[in-house]
Amino acid sequence: MQDFADLVIMNASVHTMDPAQPHRMTDAIAVKDGCVAGLGHDDVSRQIGPGTQVVDAAGGAVIPGINDAHLHFVSAAMAAFGYVRLDPSVTPDWATVVEVLGAAPEGADGWIRAHGWDESILGPAMGLLDCQADTPLVAFDATGHQLLANREALRRAGITATTPDIHGGVIVRAEDGAPTGLFQDGAMELISRAMPPVPAATLRPAVLRFQEYLHSLGITSLTEPGLGPASAGLMDGAGTTAALGLLGDLALSGELTLRINVLMLFAGTGGANAVAVEDGLKSGLAQSCKDRGIDPEQLRIAGVKVFADGIPRSGTAWMSEPYGTACTHGSLVIQGDSDAERVAELHRILQLINDAGLQAGVHATGDAATAAAVEAIVAATTAPGGSPTPTGTQHNRHYIIHGAFSDTSTLRTMAERGIGYSTNPLIRQEAGDIMRQVLGEDRFSRHQPLRSAVETGVRFNIASDAPVTSPDWRRTVVAAVRRATRSTPGAPGDPERITGLQALAAMTVEAAWQDHAEHFKGSLLPGRTADLCLLSTAWPADEEIDKLTDTDIRLTMSGGRVVHLSTS
Repeated sequence: MQDFADLVIMNASVHTMDPAQPHRMTDAIAVKDGCVAGLGHDDVSRQIGPGTQVVDAAGGAVIPGINDAHLHFVSAAMAAFGYVRLDPSVTPDWATVVEVLGAAPEGADGWIRAHGWDESILGPAMGLLDCQADTPLVAFDATGHQLLANREALRRAGITATTPDIHGGVIVRAEDGAPTGLFQDGAMELISRAMPPVPAATLRPAVLRFQEYLHSLGITSLTEPGLGPASAGLMDGAGTTAALGLLGDLALSGELTLRINVLMLFAGTGGANAVAVEDGLKSGLAQSCKDRGIDPEQLRIAGVKVFADGIPRSGTAWMSEPYGTACTHGSLVIQGDSDAERVAELHRILQLINDAGLQAGVHATGDAATAAAVEAIVAATTAPGGSPTPTGTQHNRHYIIHGAFSDTSTLRTMAERGIGYSTNPLIRQEAGDIMRQVLGEDRFSRHQPLRSAVETGVRFNIASDAPVTSPDWRRTVVAAVRRATRSTPGAPGDPERITGLQALAAMTVEAAWQDHAEHFKGSLLPGRTADLCLLSTAWPADEEIDKLTDTDIRLTMSGGRVVHLSTS
């Protein structure tokens, strides 16, 4: 009896993303029982039966499902569907921000929560938002590293002029010492911990709506970089252990159709320390999905997120040379009273994570922080004799998040030791003008050295960091190829440009490598899972890469299941 396919796509340009043959293409693909069952017109034609769904691609590209390797899924879901939106297209200036917030209704928990203001567009944050005098109000910025709170929120959090400063964070104060309402990095926890948890009745529908939206973009996998007990110190504080439990519920009920890898968060954006990480590792959270019998190909706890430093805009990135108007080097936001103590503590943290057999994703945005993080990973994965340990970097696949480099020596070390790199071209594009001012032209021109990563052999991926930027991967690919900013086009001779297909690999097969999952996803080969999407047009040439943003997603499949079908 002939074993027919469930679905075939004909007349396509199929980018298999075969690691052994990176440019291999074919014209048709068959799907059976959730997997790729055949490639090429002749093979696929033989698999068409009475019940086979046949899709005519009309020349459109078929690519592996997009894997956003750094997307704050829970926070982005709340930003999109749970909070008052302060998107620049809606609130282009501070006066409009105040107007929108002044008209906002309080939530079921009695608080007003908003998200999305961006000082690179609005200008410096204005301080206390007292457009709602009697209702606590918190507005999270687009970067996830700042928030604004009104006086009622400060009162409920017990924050006054006598509140001590926070290690790894900033309470912005007036001349008399009174807090202005602006909190940065680790200091955000002072407000977030005072807020009631996001009600489940709000979170669950937001998560499901956002999942549907991501599928409409062709996204089938992502890494959620930070859920756990220290969630109050990250983004909007919504990424709690309860949120992880909700994802587990959705996985068990079959409602979770995204494949999600999770990094646990045991210390927030300020004051990370080995004691907190050790306690977190002992808590059993790392085994919680396995204990519930959840399919690890659907939802998997991969490792631990560590914040080594902050961000350049806040002056909390650790750089080897001074930067910004304050002419500061910044520092690690790891616990310690000196650079040497903080570096030693970072070594202890990464040793704990490595010895637990887990993956470390290390947030580092300054070149000094990146170099220190790489050195700590190398130390954690080196045996006493000087060789890599059997369960070292190649096994755990530790990686640097964001990353900045003074030269290529750190990249060469990363390539030699199997240390990955995950970075965000769309952040560079959207915040590039202010980053150029903060860093200077020379350092900014070397920011996100993607071509150098290719040439040194680093396993790298590109990701959105949503809700910091849009999760629309098409814009991320264009940003990687063009390397433009809001005000300036990318230079055609920019030595750190990559090609469109290299960017596609960085969002498919290379992201699967980070997930320890290249054996079943990230490429379209017989036997691999049928995570794929069909574009309305062929993949554009590099000189026309901007056309990608106008290309529609006709069809998205996750595990052979149609999770998005365009009606247009």
